[in-house]
Amino acid sequence: MKLFDVYPINDINIVKAKGAKVWDDKEQEYLDMYGGHAVISIGHTHPHYVKRITDQLNKIAFYSNSIRIPLQQQLAEKLGTVSGKEDYQLFLCNSGAEANENALKLTSFHTGRKKIIAFSKSFHGRTSLAVAATDNPAIVAPVNETDNVVFLPFNDEVTLENYFVAHGTDIAAVIIEGIQGVGGIVEATPLFLQTIRTVCNEYGAVFIADSVQCGYGRTGKFFSHDHAGVNADVYSMAKGMGNGFPIGGILVAPHIKPKYGMLGTTFGGNHLACAAALAVLEVIEAEQLLQNAESVGQHLMNGLKQMPLIKNVRGKGLMIGFDVPEDFKDLRKNLLFRQHIFTGEAKPNVVRLLPSLALTIEEADMFLTALSKELKQVPVS
Repeated sequence: MKLFDVYPINDINIVKAKGAKVWDDKEQEYLDMYGGHAVISIGHTHPHYVKRITDQLNKIAFYSNSIRIPLQQQLAEKLGTVSGKEDYQLFLCNSGAEANENALKLTSFHTGRKKIIAFSKSFHGRTSLAVAATDNPAIVAPVNETDNVVFLPFNDEVTLENYFVAHGTDIAAVIIEGIQGVGGIVEATPLFLQTIRTVCNEYGAVFIADSVQCGYGRTGKFFSHDHAGVNADVYSMAKGMGNGFPIGGILVAPHIKPKYGMLGTTFGGNHLACAAALAVLEVIEAEQLLQNAESVGQHLMNGLKQMPLIKNVRGKGLMIGFDVPEDFKDLRKNLLFRQHIFTGEAKPNVVRLLPSLALTIEEADMFLTALSKELKQVPVS
């Protein structure tokens, strides 16, 4: 049997990882500045994380949500403390797409409405509703197409307000990434997020903060939307939540009431996933990784801005993007195969940096030195 060939693959086999470093089967060391799509939040194979999971695996790994699982309540309490959203409710699932799927479904139940507002260049996942709210027709199958989602321009307060004036009583929710990841590290302005909060309040719609990639401390605050000084009604989470162990969830504001059966999951909130997620929060708190993400991220951005060939350096914390001229189209490949550094991309010519929140200044400088070296080898037209 063959694997279903849907991923472009680099011919590298990673067999070991520690902190911000990974090693292939030929013992070549790489610096990981991408964290497997922002998944590695506290560093690869962190000893506390490994011990937490190992200890739990030796007790029980899984049983269903038909029984009480105290680890779920422990996770909810720790998440409330670290995020500052102590009065919210937690529903656990398995991935970011599933988190957004449940968030959208929940808002429709809550409001009794069908219409969802999403934005240009958004990415919310690949499941049915999540992909329908994703602005990429190439990954939306015909069965996913729906008139219930409308795409408005990103960071355009006037168009948003006018749409609410015309259709406000039909709108169930507005879903927005605080910083678009796949869209190219494009930040929602504080004014735009504040406007979303205002119109949702006025028309009884739900504000969904997609924090799957831009949340969980990546920007120096727990949720990137927090930089705008607003609270959303629902926050979706995954990626960095489990440091590589599959887990996702939504935080739900107290005014949205649960009912038996309205949401459900087989694997969500299992014992092993909760142990992994608790370990992540414990390390984030103990090692002050939100502060580290902010300071090391600023150091990285300052270094990038000193490189004249790099354009439009942007982002917050350790969610950073910069534009690469067409002459540099092989920069990521060269960083990987010549400098042994993993980075990410966004089309057409954006390099994305999403390393562990525990990245050190020394590791950031290793990247900046390698990038500078590589830029000197690239011809400029």
